[in-house]
Amino acid sequence: MTRRLAGAALAVAAGAAVLGAAGTGAAQAGQGGQADQGGRGKVDFTGIVALDNCSGSLVRGPRSRDGDAALVMTNGHCLESGMPKAGQVIVGQPSGRTFTLLSPDGQRDLGTLKATRVEYATMTDTDVTLYRLDTTYAAIQRQYRIPALRLSTSRPHDGTEIRIVSGYWHKIYGCKTDATIHRLREGEWTWKNSIRYAPQCQTIHGTSGSPIIDVRTRRMVGINNTGNDDGERCTLNNPCEVDRKGRITVRKGIHYGQQTYLLARCLGKGNRVVLGRHCALPRPAAKH
Repeated sequence: MTRRLAGAALAVAAGAAVLGAAGTGAAQAGQGGQADQGGRGKVDFTGIVALDNCSGSLVRGPRSRDGDAALVMTNGHCLESGMPKAGQVIVGQPSGRTFTLLSPDGQRDLGTLKATRVEYATMTDTDVTLYRLDTTYAAIQRQYRIPALRLSTSRPHDGTEIRIVSGYWHKIYGCKTDATIHRLREGEWTWKNSIRYAPQCQTIHGTSGSPIIDVRTRRMVGINNTGNDDGERCTLNNPCEVDRKGRITVRKGIHYGQQTYLLARCLGKGNRVVLGRHCALPRPAAKH
């Protein structure tokens, strides 16, 4: 997983800025807040936040209203209380976590946002944590003039041009989605329908939780979460692909994210995650 930061469960891995290959139309991975130079559908750092160990974004769903308590999304493995175990789903956990809101050019810290609770977190089927803040979208817009990223309710197509925007590193990575992976396995965790990036998107540790943005629609279609570091098979920081027949493929140096359309569809009135029959997200285990 691409967290691996000092003071967390894993150790820091640093890296230089990554440049899209010539002729691919990929964005430049900016140093110190350089925005997307990809031209059409330009993507910047609007709505992007930095955590103390990961990246994240201010997000809203199709039914979110300006007066709703705002939401911040990052990975499940970025949860401050530790990585959820396989099968574990966390809802309504109190949190006082803070997030640094970046300026659109990524050059400045605009202010600090604060959570009141973990609305939803899991590393089962997907890898996501959704925090509820102590302020509304309208208040953030008034104070900082920053809107939230809108979550797509549709799956991204293979070959979609994307930008992965890291608040922790103040970098933007650009490439296309390469394929949808039936199952992605890493250690004890398994994720469904993961997004595999084209090789140009060489995300590094610390980019965990970065939004994957569709360049054409400017909507968030996924969340960056892992890559195969060493060519190992299905181990921590070395995910493997599993097809419908159970065959395993290892791709050293290739990186992945998780689709977010399911979460967008589960956000109901008041920005609550509604885990009912119309929501396909994993639910907490029943208490006996």
